[in-house]
Amino acid sequence: MKTSIGDRIRALREFRDITQDELARRSGVSVDTIRKLEQHVRESARINTLRALARALDVQLERLVGQPTVTQQLTDDGGLLALRDAIQDPGSLPGVLGCVDLEDPPSPAEWAQQVKAATNTYWVGGYSELAAILPGLLRDGRATARQHDTEGVWRDLALAYQLAASLSTQSGHPDWAYTAVEKQLAAAARASDPLLEGMGVSTLSWVLLRQGRWEQAQEVAERKADQLEPPRRRATADQLAVYGNLLIAAATPAARADQHDEAMQLLTLAESAAVQSGPVKTYGTAFSVTDVRTQQVNIALAGSTGRPDVALTASAGVDLATISRPVHSASYRVDVAQARYQTGDSAGALELLLEVEADQPEWVKFQAGAAATVREMLEAERRRNGTLRGLASRLGVDPAL
Repeated sequence: MKTSIGDRIRALREFRDITQDELARRSGVSVDTIRKLEQHVRESARINTLRALARALDVQLERLVGQPTVTQQLTDDGGLLALRDAIQDPGSLPGVLGCVDLEDPPSPAEWAQQVKAATNTYWVGGYSELAAILPGLLRDGRATARQHDTEGVWRDLALAYQLAASLSTQSGHPDWAYTAVEKQLAAAARASDPLLEGMGVSTLSWVLLRQGRWEQAQEVAERKADQLEPPRRRATADQLAVYGNLLIAAATPAARADQHDEAMQLLTLAESAAVQSGPVKTYGTAFSVTDVRTQQVNIALAGSTGRPDVALTASAGVDLATISRPVHSASYRVDVAQARYQTGDSAGALELLLEVEADQPEWVKFQAGAAATVREMLEAERRRNGTLRGLASRLGVDPAL
C-alpha cells in the first residue's frame, strides 16, 4: 500500500507534536488545505505549497513527496551507493590511511576525455549509466592527481566532483552532494582557477536550494557573483558565463522566498551578460540568452503564489530549438506544462508532459514538479483519463483517487 503525501504530513506533524493549526502558522498554508490533505479529501497540492509544508516540517521536499532516490537500472559496477562511497572516501580524510592504487591511473589526456564524456552523459539524462561510471571515474581522478599534480588534472577532478554533486542532488541525495561540492571547491583551488571556484559556488547554491536553505543559497551565489563580476569592456566569454550562472543561481531562491522583483533584476543582469558573451559552453555547463529566459519561466512559478500567466508570457521569448542540453530542455518544458495546467489548459499540459517523458524517461521520474502537476491533474479530472493515469503510474504517482 502506497503512502500518500497526506499520510507523510500527518506522520511528520504528529512526530513533532504540533497541531494542524500550528503547522498552518509555520508554513503559511491554510489549515483547511492541511486538513484535506491529511484526510485524503485532497491527494496533492501545488508544488509551492508542498515546499512550504516541507520547510515548516523541517524535512526535504523529496521525502515529503516520496521522490525516488534510486536510479532506474541496476548495474554490475557502480551505482548510487558506490557513488556515495567514492564521494565520502574515508581514505581521503586526514590521518586515515587509504588503499594503495593497484593499477596505473589513466594519463591526464585520457582522464580529461573521460570527464568530458561523463559530462555529456549527464546532460542527456543518462543517470543510470552515469551512476555506473562515476565511482570509478572519481577514484581514477584522485589517482591521476596523485601521479600528475598539475592544474589541468585538478581542474578536471573539480568538474568530476561537480558531476557527482549534480547527480546526487537529482537523485534525492543532497547531503552527498554537499560533500562532493566541498571536494569540487578544494580541487578548484588546487587548479588555481577563480572561475572554476565560481562554478563550484553555483553548484553549492543549487544544493543548498534543494536542501531548503533558500537564504544561504541566494547569499553565497550573490557574494561570489559580486566578487567575479567582470569588467564589461574586457570581459571574456568564460567570465561572463560564470558570472551569469551565479546570478541565475541567486535568482531562483530569491523567487522561492517571494522576492520576485529582486529575482527578475538578477536575471536582467544575467541576460545582459549573455547578450555580450553569446552562447558559451564551459566548465561543464552552458550559458546563453535562452538559458536565462527559461529561468524567467521558472521563477514566475516559484514562491507562495506562482504566476503561471507571467510564466507563459515569458515562454513566448524562448526558442526551444536553441536549448543545447536535453535535460535543460526537459526541465523547461515541465515548467511550461505546470503553467499550462494552472491556467486551465490540462490537455496542453498532459501533451507536453508526455513529450518530456518520451524524451527523458529516466530523468522525469526524479522531478518533483512533474509529479506534483500530475497529482493535481488526477485530482481535478472529471472523467477517467487513461493516458493521464498511465503517466501517473509510470511516475510513481498513485492514480487510485
